[in-house]
Amino acid sequence: MYCPAPFKEDNPAALIDLIKQFPLATVICQSADRLTADHIPLLYEATPDGLGTLVGHVAKNNPLWKLSADQEVLLVFQGVSAYISPNWYATKQEAGKVVPTWNYSVVHAYCSLSAIHEPDQVLRILTELTDHNEASQSAPWKVADAPSEFTAKLLGSIVGINLQIKRWQGKWKVSQNQPKKNQQSIIQGLLTSPIDEQNQMALLVQAHLSD
Repeated sequence: MYCPAPFKEDNPAALIDLIKQFPLATVICQSADRLTADHIPLLYEATPDGLGTLVGHVAKNNPLWKLSADQEVLLVFQGVSAYISPNWYATKQEAGKVVPTWNYSVVHAYCSLSAIHEPDQVLRILTELTDHNEASQSAPWKVADAPSEFTAKLLGSIVGINLQIKRWQGKWKVSQNQPKKNQQSIIQGLLTSPIDEQNQMALLVQAHLSD
């Protein structure tokens, strides 16, 4: 990923936080005859001797789980993004030399993939994914709420996947290359929007203000 120095984000805590907030990964790999992409929700798990792992599951009919362990897989986690209007730049009034752009935050994780077939381990992944994503519900649904025979049948049709992170790259393109007065006017423009994601981008720009 092309990443100019001002946009580089290499703080592990920031990368992990984005992955946890936006767990739907675009999983990209090169198969025997073509490039493929799948979209899979994943759960981050810390490891004592590495960058961590990501776990999830796919349909047994999905050939993704059959990849060899030495084949690199690229995972893209897309965080907050927002269109930036030239009208929001304070310097627009001075010379008019402004153009629109798009701000965004993203993590690329390069991983090796291994399949998990043991029913008890796949059930653990299902349970942890469900508990994580249901945590904000007033009455969280649990895997145990479903009939046991239904869950057992489901386990027979899916395969767990474990993706060990070998390296990762973060890019926070949030107006760091703009003078402070433009950053401040961009924040104000974003905050006038009724769209929550633009309000979230305002907070990211605020967190990366120039000194």
